Amino acid sequence: MALDVHAAADFYATAQGIVAARLIRQRIAGLWPDMTGRAVLGLGYAPPYLRGWREDARLTVAVTPAQYGAARWPVGAANLTCMAEEDALPFAGPTFDRVLLIHGLEGAENARRLLREIWRVMKDDGRLMVVTPNRRGMWAYFENTPFGQGTPYSAGQVGRLLSQSLFRVEHRETALFLPPLEMRLLLRSNRLFERVGHWAVPQFAGVTIAEAVKDVYSAVPTNMTRSRRFVLAEAP
Repeated sequence: MALDVHAAADFYATAQGIVAARLIRQRIAGLWPDMTGRAVLGLGYAPPYLRGWREDARLTVAVTPAQYGAARWPVGAANLTCMAEEDALPFAGPTFDRVLLIHGLEGAENARRLLREIWRVMKDDGRLMVVTPNRRGMWAYFENTPFGQGTPYSAGQVGRLLSQSLFRVEHRETALFLPPLEMRLLLRSNRLFERVGHWAVPQFAGVTIAEAVKDVYSAVPTNMTRSRRFVLAEAP
């Protein structure tokens, strides 16, 4: 099921969406504390997360898959946004220092093609952050939020998919232990839920977060006899 970007925008304008975005941003910021001068690409539905970097980053671009429709930035936000086919991003070669994939992998028509296209537009020392609904968490089963759309993943499934797409996972995180209910008391207790959840039941987080780098050593040369041509082969 493809993400409805208008429904996603409406969700992130609610108290529940604001709290959810803040909890996830806090985990992302722990891994990416300084974005000064960097070129950042957000894929899927990333505006609620890119907005915190627009003052420091050299460039922030939000791309939504064509089947999702155009992403909406908050009023007054000066950022670039466009639609593109997930396996044909409109960038020539390595461009981005950081790529954030959120609300994207779970709805991708072809996840491997999407990840290989990300590999193409990332700089060799770039980093990819993948945020996906956790298949064991509650948020994946509530369709009234963007986290309940598409196919949820376990951390292991994300790791294997990244490995098969020439990425190497370096860090893992979890977030969103708050129950997906629009109750003021629960929303006000979000910090308590995060602390207890990380300590007691990390496997039941609402989302899994994986930070990965290009695994350039998995790009092995073939056909090295007469023609000396090189191709990229997927890691087994």
